[in-house]
Amino acid sequence: MAVSARIVEPVDMTSSTPTELHHRSADGIEVSLLWSRETNALTVEVEDSRSGEIFELPAPADKALDVFEHPFAYAAAA
Repeated sequence: MAVSARIVEPVDMTSSTPTELHHRSADGIEVSLLWSRETNALTVEVEDSRSGEIFELPAPADKALDVFEHPFAYAAAA
């Protein structure tokens, strides 16, 4: 049986595609920590499937994990 090889082209990941660094999910709420290769900025994206609410917050490097863990507190302060 002959095995044929095929060339697979790499996926076109543009510099504007954010990279997910961390993700968590609980009780219908999805939280992602995202990094932009283009701007070197960190953001936290929150999606609440119960309410349909989606929002994004800036996450300064020195507070990114805290914003990821407590996005609603940071959203209320904004």
